[in-house]
Amino acid sequence: MATGVKRKSGAAGTGQGEGAANTSRDNHRSKRSVGTPRPEVGCRGDTESPFVEGSIVRIAMENFLTYDNCEVFPGPHLNMIVGANGTGKSSIVCAICLGLAGKPSFIGRADKVGLYVKRDCNKGIVEIELFKIPNNLTITREIYVTNNQSTWFINGKPSTLKAVEDQVAALNIQVGNLCQFLPQDKVGEFAKLSKIELLEATEKSVGPPEMYKFHCELKNFRQHERELENSCKERDINLEKLKQKNERYKQDVERYHEHKRHLDLIAMLERKRPWVVYENVRQQYEEVKRSQDRQKVELRALKEAQSPVVHQIQEAEERCASLDAIIKEKVTAIEKTSQKCKQQQDALEKRDKQIGEIEQALRMKREEEMDRQKRIDNTRKMIEDLNNELRNTDNSDNIQPQMDSVNAELGHLVEEMAHIVGERTGARNEMENILREQKEINDRIVQFDNMMNMKEEKLRGRYRDTYNALLWLRKNRDRFKRRVCDPMMLAINMKDQKHAKYVENHISSNDMRAFVFESKEDMDIFLREVRDNLRLKVNAVYAPSESCAENRPIKPIEELKRYGFFSYLRELFDAPQPVMSYLCYQYHVHEVPVGTEKTRNMIERVINETKLRQIYTAEEKYVIKVSSYTNQTVSSNMSLREAQFLNVTVDTNKKQQLEIQLQEIERKLELLNSRMTTLSERLKSLEHRENELRQQKKELLQRKNKRKQLESKISMKYESLRQMEQDAINLEEESEQANIKIKRINTQKVKLVSEFVQLIKNCMILNRHRTDLVLQNTTAAFRKNRLEAEHKAATTQLQAAEQQVMELEERRRSFLENCKSLLRKAKQACGLRPDQKTIPEDFYLAFQALPNTLDEIDALLNEEKSRASCFTGLSASVVDDCNKRAEEIQQMTLELQEKKKELDEFRQNISQVKEKWLNPLKQLIDQINDKFSSFFSSMQCAGEVDLHTENEEEYDKYGIRIRVKFRSSTQLHELTPHHQSGGERSVSTMLYLMALQELNKCPFRVVDEINQGMDPVNERRVFDVVVETACKESTSQYFFITPKLLQNLTYTEKMTVLLVYNGSSMLESNKWNLKAFYRRRRRFQP
Repeated sequence: MATGVKRKSGAAGTGQGEGAANTSRDNHRSKRSVGTPRPEVGCRGDTESPFVEGSIVRIAMENFLTYDNCEVFPGPHLNMIVGANGTGKSSIVCAICLGLAGKPSFIGRADKVGLYVKRDCNKGIVEIELFKIPNNLTITREIYVTNNQSTWFINGKPSTLKAVEDQVAALNIQVGNLCQFLPQDKVGEFAKLSKIELLEATEKSVGPPEMYKFHCELKNFRQHERELENSCKERDINLEKLKQKNERYKQDVERYHEHKRHLDLIAMLERKRPWVVYENVRQQYEEVKRSQDRQKVELRALKEAQSPVVHQIQEAEERCASLDAIIKEKVTAIEKTSQKCKQQQDALEKRDKQIGEIEQALRMKREEEMDRQKRIDNTRKMIEDLNNELRNTDNSDNIQPQMDSVNAELGHLVEEMAHIVGERTGARNEMENILREQKEINDRIVQFDNMMNMKEEKLRGRYRDTYNALLWLRKNRDRFKRRVCDPMMLAINMKDQKHAKYVENHISSNDMRAFVFESKEDMDIFLREVRDNLRLKVNAVYAPSESCAENRPIKPIEELKRYGFFSYLRELFDAPQPVMSYLCYQYHVHEVPVGTEKTRNMIERVINETKLRQIYTAEEKYVIKVSSYTNQTVSSNMSLREAQFLNVTVDTNKKQQLEIQLQEIERKLELLNSRMTTLSERLKSLEHRENELRQQKKELLQRKNKRKQLESKISMKYESLRQMEQDAINLEEESEQANIKIKRINTQKVKLVSEFVQLIKNCMILNRHRTDLVLQNTTAAFRKNRLEAEHKAATTQLQAAEQQVMELEERRRSFLENCKSLLRKAKQACGLRPDQKTIPEDFYLAFQALPNTLDEIDALLNEEKSRASCFTGLSASVVDDCNKRAEEIQQMTLELQEKKKELDEFRQNISQVKEKWLNPLKQLIDQINDKFSSFFSSMQCAGEVDLHTENEEEYDKYGIRIRVKFRSSTQLHELTPHHQSGGERSVSTMLYLMALQELNKCPFRVVDEINQGMDPVNERRVFDVVVETACKESTSQYFFITPKLLQNLTYTEKMTVLLVYNGSSMLESNKWNLKAFYRRRRRFQP
């Protein structure tokens, strides 16, 4: 086993390798050379060399990926390339692929070859030296970044890509075949190969050159065979259809003659039909003409009968007019008499009303006298009661001392009450002032609440589920152990609403509507309730356990002001501590500066000098990323969208101050209310005592004034009694005067009644006369109406007769024109001249044999047309067509026989090629299966490789099926990207490649980091298999790239271990001396 390391330091001498963290990888790279001491293989091939023809003898790289200048000298058997991640192992694999005319897509990294040139270099070089007899083959590729093109050299002479590809293919090198070349980024794709793809890759890799060629020929032959089969089948079907069609056309000849007989009969029927139509119309014309003559006679008779009736109607109209005039005169007289009767009746009613008024006045006099007597009796009784009460009343001298005592006490009470009222008025004024202040503060708080409501309305309109979850949260906050914050769009409050667009563009919409929790347990309870039970779509996050709200930015904002920055995002808004902590942790709002248009104008300088990752200008957002592969700085910018939720600003500090003031005011109001209650209770007590004293005073005054009042009342009652006795009424005199008035009125009534009766009699006489006249007028009007009705009926009949005559005349003219037209058509149908009067004899005889009525002719005509229509598609050329088809059938029969003969010969050729391809393929797969099964058995597992197809004739469906079993309790399962684990797929892939190794049809194989997903046991087993297989005599070269190796592995002398190191103090390759290194190493050995 040989190991060796050669290094060449960077030209500047100050660079660090890519193993050093947080250093510029692109500006300074170490130059390296990796490999064993150069083997004794010259420019001429050695027939006894351990290298297989096509093996790689040397790999040289200049300005390629991570290398400045490096040469690698692999061994002829197993080459273990070992090194930490990022040191450049896979760069060697990329150099092999691109240096041997491989495409960048084979590697699975960058898609352009120019990207493989080291950063800040314009050209990279890859040189591969291949072992070949008699002289080694050196292929050089120069890669240019500017135009992404390459220049090729073979053995130092300019060449072309096509020539290089031909040389590589002649050595059976296939860098695009995953069975031969498996780079790191393509390891996962090997397990994704379909059975068909795996078969083709295996044929190309280890099969004889003609095997894949035979396979392709068979697929093409099978396609051509299907085309021949389809062609024969199609011709056979067409021939059968043509024969059937010709059989049908033989009958068409006979049907053609029968069809012609029907057509001749149809032609004769169509000639006779116009004559029958003409004759029918002519008969209708004669009938109309006769009806017109009869109607004219009836019309003349009606006109003669109308004259006497018109004279009688005029006489009746004159009689009715005379009677109407007389009736109107009688009606006028009756109306006048009735008016006089109404006047007399009104006068009688007036007299009755006067009598009633006189009687009513007399009754009122009587009632008034009775009431006077009652009042006199009552007054006398009241005088007696007042005298009795006067005798029992006390003297006023005993009451005055009591009144003086009550008045003194009332004076003291009034003074005290005035003092209390003054205090209460002052307290009330103070309370009114405080209430006005409370109202102002409440109004200002309501304004803040309205602004919060606006934000909540926006939330409800845009995210209804989030709003419903917020309502649920407010009702159930007691269920949570720690603080739960409202959605961020409600919790965040901008200090200046013009900055809202920066925050909204920085925070995702999902987080803007997310609830923020301090406890994950609380968040789980919340999501279980609102998502699972309420079926609401909501978002929730929880703040980091250690608060990030107070994190400081890397650079103070003062250092960034010269670039136009005025603040970090965090300083533009207020938020609860959990929300701010989450935003600092997740979105780094404490490290994202906000700039102005000045920042935009100098953005390139800002990006290069500040090393910031996110930047906001006045109207744009910039995101800066550094490529982990090329170390290039890539920036992207986007326009800021306008704020939708955070443009409503609420001053939370001011609101809190107002709420504190409101609490202080409520405390003052509570004290004032208590004081007002005390004063009111004291005033109420004094008022009660005042009422008691005033009631005592009132009672004393009443006792003092009662005697004077009684004496005054008695005097007034005596005066009233005297006045009532003087107002007596003489009822007899009043009754007599009333009777006199009534008699005088009754005399007037008698006269009015006699006049009224006479007027009634006159009115009755006038009504009888009017009734007689109305009867006469009714009789005359009835006679006039009867005559008018008779005249109208006769006039209607006369008009109907005239209309009928006119209609008959119109019909006659119409029939006449129709007859002329039909006669012309009938002559034209028979081919007669217009002046020809008779029908030819042959037509006449033919017409005699046909029906004579139009219905019979139409029925027969339709029947013949129906029969004729059954003979569709017939023509005079039907016989010629039938003969032509017979000749065509004979020709198609000969062509079909030739195609079938060609198909039989082609199938014989396929059978021969299939035998040449399938038998060697089966033997090859059996060999692979033996090796593959043996490898798996050595690992206490089971594996099997077989040739799989569903139809032996479908050669494009043949494929290699790999089945594996890693546990004794399971069955063999096909290797797929989904069934096995990543480590199991890696083991299977590696062992399959090793099974191909001993077949040795390709000069080298490359496997990059395939052991990454293996467990230690399988990795050790696979390593042993690789070493045992790849280190046998006459096996092809093998490259095994890995970042790590297990301890105590088995190594052989035929292995070559290539160690790739990286660091800041590497030797240049021309200064490396392996022998000197050995000597120095021995000095340190005990």
